[in-house]
Amino acid sequence: MKPGQTTTAAREGRPALLPAACALALCLCGAGLAGRLGAQEPPAFQLRPAAQVDGEGIFLNQLVQSETPLPALRIGDAPVFGKTVVLNRGRVAELARAARSDLDLTNWAGAGAVRISRRSRILTEQEGVQLLTGLLQQHYVRDKGELELRLAHPWTAIEVPDEPFTLTVLDLPTVGVTSSFILRFQLQTARGEQVGSWQAALQARVWSEVWVARSALQRGESLRRADIARERRDILALHEPLAEFDPENPGLEIAAPVGVSAPLLARSLKPRTLIHRGQTVVARLEEGTLAITLKAEAMEDGAPGQIIRLRNPLSRRDLRGKVIDAQSILVEL
Repeated sequence: MKPGQTTTAAREGRPALLPAACALALCLCGAGLAGRLGAQEPPAFQLRPAAQVDGEGIFLNQLVQSETPLPALRIGDAPVFGKTVVLNRGRVAELARAARSDLDLTNWAGAGAVRISRRSRILTEQEGVQLLTGLLQQHYVRDKGELELRLAHPWTAIEVPDEPFTLTVLDLPTVGVTSSFILRFQLQTARGEQVGSWQAALQARVWSEVWVARSALQRGESLRRADIARERRDILALHEPLAEFDPENPGLEIAAPVGVSAPLLARSLKPRTLIHRGQTVVARLEEGTLAITLKAEAMEDGAPGQIIRLRNPLSRRDLRGKVIDAQSILVEL
């Protein structure tokens, strides 16, 4: 264009668009380039202000958030239950490198440090009694009967790790589980960490099927004809050994009177008496192929297999022999 000439746009009074268009194009290109450069930057690692872990340890993905999911990389031991650990960004990056992570933990965001504690929950009364019942049933009551526990005092809430744990008895009365006793126990995690110890005042019952008299039983009555049945009773309320027997056994009889609904104790029964004091019996003496029989007087009552004293009415000599049946006694030489 020669000096003094004007463009058509200038002559027509329109503004020149080329410089403005160029500037807009440059801006758009710059913005696109900046966007591409920004997309290539590594994502920010956002440190959480707090995290809860279990006894397995501290893992990177529990502490740090990222656009790309982080691996479950163990970077340290869990804090002791009830305690906390604080790690700053630099320490987290250092622990990750020590655990052989290839992550470049430098582009940080979020908190400056993370406070780490153990996950916990409350051990309720129902769960606590259930755990104690199972423990005592397995190791102390065993097959004696079904254990039922109740608290003698209100339950105090216990904070425990929110992870598998076991209870262990620390102190139990020497006689074992009784109607009322105090139990000391401790709790430990599956990894062997001791969490704490507590005590509980307990009331117990052990239910079992026992023999009871449905009607009054008299001394000398044959057990085979006795009116007895099995009933569910609390055996802890009984302070003597219970009778265990075959109800069809003809060799047993009632040793002492038993009241209605009373349980049959071990002392309630005895072998059935076949020989009675003062009775004349046949005494048999054997030595090799030689056998001698004679009449003798029983000086004691005797049950089958029992050794009793008897007397030769002619010599007035006392002998001892084993009861064979209701008439015979085998004399010991």
